[in-house]
Amino acid sequence: MATSNAPSAAVLLEAPAEKRRLTTWEFWGLMLIVPYVALFVLFVLYPVIYGFWLARHPHSYIDLIDDPIFFRTVINTLIFVVVGVLIKMALALGLSGFFMQTRPWIRWLSVLFILPWAVPSIPTILSVRFMLNPEWGMINTQIFRLTGEDGPNWLNDPTLALALAMAMHIWKSLPFWTLILLAGRLSIAGDLYEAASMDGATRWQKFLHVTWPSMQALFLTCTFLSMIWTIGDFNSVYLLTGGGPADLTHVLATLGIRYLRLDRVDMAMATIIFAMPLILPLVYIMMKRFSK
Repeated sequence: MATSNAPSAAVLLEAPAEKRRLTTWEFWGLMLIVPYVALFVLFVLYPVIYGFWLARHPHSYIDLIDDPIFFRTVINTLIFVVVGVLIKMALALGLSGFFMQTRPWIRWLSVLFILPWAVPSIPTILSVRFMLNPEWGMINTQIFRLTGEDGPNWLNDPTLALALAMAMHIWKSLPFWTLILLAGRLSIAGDLYEAASMDGATRWQKFLHVTWPSMQALFLTCTFLSMIWTIGDFNSVYLLTGGGPADLTHVLATLGIRYLRLDRVDMAMATIIFAMPLILPLVYIMMKRFSK
């Protein structure tokens, strides 16, 4: 009698294996994750979704484009980001080489250099705004009057006011990026510089053939990240100029306050959404660089 290779009925009717239960450590691990998920939903996901919902009507964007201040704000934002970041990162790269020196007075100078970044923005920027006051500010009353002339009205000229806001942004954030690039310089092996010195390389040749190839990836990553943060810089413009004079120094990060004062919450949120075409490409490039 031939034997059959087919599975027996007992095997076919066998009950499925019992599902594995969570261990005590796995259970409490999941319980610890729950608060973080709740905070993410409450403080990140919900505000983003609610903001899109507030700016869901097309007429909000039509009113925003029809506002002549909006196009001036877009131009201000582009100038603020491009010029500010280029100057800031170029200065940070040069100063990182300066602070590489081991002289004692340079170490003390580095402590003073870090202070603008370490001190909170509100008191420092407001103090500069008071100094620039044309009537009782220190610059006009103590410096310009020594020459017998009245100082200019610093914040009454839109071009000058935006340039001063850009200078405030550079002054506040320059120490941070200098420290990052200084750390990158310190990670370069000293043997490379010794070999370059033996070959008779000048300081510029050392930078061009040793320092820059070793720091190029770090510098570009810092530049893209700085552009993202600069687009969202609210304090430098709002605390110094308030968007004035005549709302001509607003950037996208501060324009929403103007619409909130006009009781147009939808236009304020639409302003933020209009900034996304500037931010999302930079975020994508950053993620691509991090993935490598």
